[in-house]
Order: sequence, then C-alpha cells, then structure tokens
Amino acid sequence: MVADQLRPRGVADERVLAAMGALPREAFVSDANRRFAYADEALPIDAGQTISQPVMVAKMTEHLAVRPGDRILEIGTGSGYQAAILAWLGAHVTTLERQAELIPTARARIDALDLGSVEIREADGSVGDASGAPWDGIIVTAAAPSIPDELREQLADGGRLVIPVGTRDRQLLTVVTRKGDEWLEETDGYCVFVPLIGAAGFDG
Repeated sequence: MVADQLRPRGVADERVLAAMGALPREAFVSDANRRFAYADEALPIDAGQTISQPVMVAKMTEHLAVRPGDRILEIGTGSGYQAAILAWLGAHVTTLERQAELIPTARARIDALDLGSVEIREADGSVGDASGAPWDGIIVTAAAPSIPDELREQLADGGRLVIPVGTRDRQLLTVVTRKGDEWLEETDGYCVFVPLIGAAGFDG
C-alpha cells in the first residue's frame, strides 16, 4: 500500500507513511472485506458509512501536519481507522460520531491496538466541539456543503482544518489554516465522501 499507492501519489511525510505501514487496516474492516483491506478504494462499513481510500487518509493526515501532543478533533469516527492513525502519530484525539451503532466497534478496535489517547463521543460533529476548543487540528471525514463557521472558530492560531467541501456527489479536499483572525484556504483535488449530516452539514 505504501509503496504502490501512497508514495506514487505524492504522499511524502515519512511519519504518515510509517503510520499507514504500521497500523493493520484489516483490523478496521468487516471480515467479509478483509481481503480488500489494502485495495485502492473506500470500503463499506456499518450504518451506510465507509472507511476511506488509503491515499485519502494519508493525504488528509499529511495536510493536518500532526505533531506529538497536538489536540485533534475528528468529525466522523466511522471505523476508527483515521483516529488510530492520528493517535499513532502522538496526537490526543477527540472523535465525534453521530451514528451511535459505530462507536462500540471503533472503540474496541482502537483499544485492541493500545494506541493511547482517543476519546470517542456521540455528537453532531458538524458544529465541532466548542468545549474542547481551541483545537490544534480538525479533520472532517465527511463531505460538507460549505466550511462550517463553528469549525473555523474552534481552530487554534496556526491550526489546520482539513475538510471535503462541495455537493453530495463531488467535493474538493480543502485545507484551512488559521492565522490570527484570518483563515487561509487551499485545495488538493476532487474527492467523494459520504455526506456530513447535521446542523452545519447536509439535511438527513
């Protein structure tokens, strides 16, 4: 996966590549899909959600520029794989999931790997978590129609928000960096994610 998918597509952060190489992606998919765990594609999980394509996980993590000790907010726990990658990199992760049925499995998977500080909570992640702000980084693993103002405001100065923005069918991977009272935006190509449902996302 690292040699054939990630490096050829421009993922260059050696720490991210090490994390992707070290964590067993097959531990985060169903038994029926284990043979596809390292395929270059997103895979279905419960509740109509997906575990993202490996290269997308790597790109989003690279854009987040995680440092050991960073406090990271993840929106959309899903399988737990993205949170596990962030924890492996030394982040203190708070991850929010609106689909309660996904939380026990994600919790068990992360605990089994002894990855350290990951808190999983049921919540409407589209509005973030003001109680824990400011966050050093925020990563959204679902597609938003626009960048929620709540997430911008919850970034620490110098912090980064990585989020797919667009329609339900096609989005641009967007990176927002806070510089004081300014938020600088850049994009890194098109992507397709499940929709972000909630007060600052799409209607259910």
